[in-house]
Amino acid sequence: MSSTEILLRLQDLSFSLNQQVLLRPTSLELNPGEFTLLTGPSGSGKSTLLKIVASLQSPTGGTVWFEGKNINEIKAESYRQQVSYCFQTPVLFGQTVLDNLALPYQIRGEKIDKSRMTHWLKRVNLSPEMLNKNVQELSGGEKQRISLLRNLQFLPKVLLLDEITSALDEENKQTVNAIVAELVNEQQLAVIWVTHDTNEISHAKRVITLAHDTAAESDHESA
Repeated sequence: MSSTEILLRLQDLSFSLNQQVLLRPTSLELNPGEFTLLTGPSGSGKSTLLKIVASLQSPTGGTVWFEGKNINEIKAESYRQQVSYCFQTPVLFGQTVLDNLALPYQIRGEKIDKSRMTHWLKRVNLSPEMLNKNVQELSGGEKQRISLLRNLQFLPKVLLLDEITSALDEENKQTVNAIVAELVNEQQLAVIWVTHDTNEISHAKRVITLAHDTAAESDHESA
């Protein structure tokens, strides 16, 4: 496969701040329908790597290529619609859940589709009445699921997930895992999922473990 056919390519990405190395040079290739698990101890640079790939932080070394182009040559708004980042600590906007789920429509200049919103709410075990709920009243697990749905209503090509099930009970973890795996298999979504628990996600095809001095890759049995 040539470099122009690779969906996402990270070439020797690194990041340092105040003479402290937060991410050592890391390379990775990701294609449609690939599910990669990113793990490693705290401080090894997992979230930093995702933020760089999401174009929310600039690396101090290395390059991110998307569909054969340096992402610095792609308009940020266009890139972020194709490479979508879901934060570990959800950042919700406005007053209600509806305000948050409406944001992707507003960015694209499209009419809000409440039926699509309620469909996705039901899929993650949330009530359609949740649309009118104030975001200040949501639990941590509810916030995580709303944040995820904001990224899924218009499916990106690459989804970056940062510890997004940390506040969920086991049933809801399994629900979210199954949805993401389905999108990978049926819609060819490419996923990089950061977690400390490699047993949590049985669908990943590859595990990349970041350490303070290096990165190692291994195969992961899929379910």
